[in-house]
Amino acid sequence: MYKIAPSLLEADYNCLGEQLKKLKESGADYIHLDVMDGSFVPNLSFGMKMIQSIRSSSDLVFDVHMMVDEPIRFTEKMKLAGADVLTVHYEACKDVKTTLTKIKSLGMKAGIAIKPGTSLEVLDGQLLHLADVIQLMTVEPGLEGQSFIPESVERIAELKRKMKIYGQEKPIEVDGGISAWNIRSVVSAGANIIVSGKAVFEGDMKVNIRELRRQAEYAGKE
Repeated sequence: MYKIAPSLLEADYNCLGEQLKKLKESGADYIHLDVMDGSFVPNLSFGMKMIQSIRSSSDLVFDVHMMVDEPIRFTEKMKLAGADVLTVHYEACKDVKTTLTKIKSLGMKAGIAIKPGTSLEVLDGQLLHLADVIQLMTVEPGLEGQSFIPESVERIAELKRKMKIYGQEKPIEVDGGISAWNIRSVVSAGANIIVSGKAVFEGDMKVNIRELRRQAEYAGKE
């Protein structure tokens, strides 16, 4: 029920192939890949060639988070690189509905992400229908060293309520500062795809993922 999506930003780049193998052995469900352009967000990160180069090292779902301006420009290349889920930011698209439609036409699942300061009101019925997954950022995108924003928990619950009203209950993904210490709160609120970086890669990955999943499943029973 709950998907654990380790963020590859925190991996050891000297041995990515080995890290990908360990992630599968440790029980990860997705591989979360952040693509940053230095414009929509201040940092730079993975590009299409890098994603394509590691695609053969893992059969896990590649969950690609596009933190770039006008990501519709790169949809075909991301498909070729091996993206399974392509998530774009509402704030980065001139026409987000056309962008989501293009992603789906290429055979990928389409996600829409919003920043912590973006109102949930932007997610109208049509957007909720088009998107396969809704990603709520629980920190500001593209900035390192941030802590989880506590108000995110109520946003998750509010989004869950809104989905029910529209009859569009899609997976809710959370990204930013998620650890074994706060995963129960986001799962209890309605999140079911959990992106986590340091909480996975610092220490024993298998132990860390097992604990994240244990806490998530415990929260789901509350």
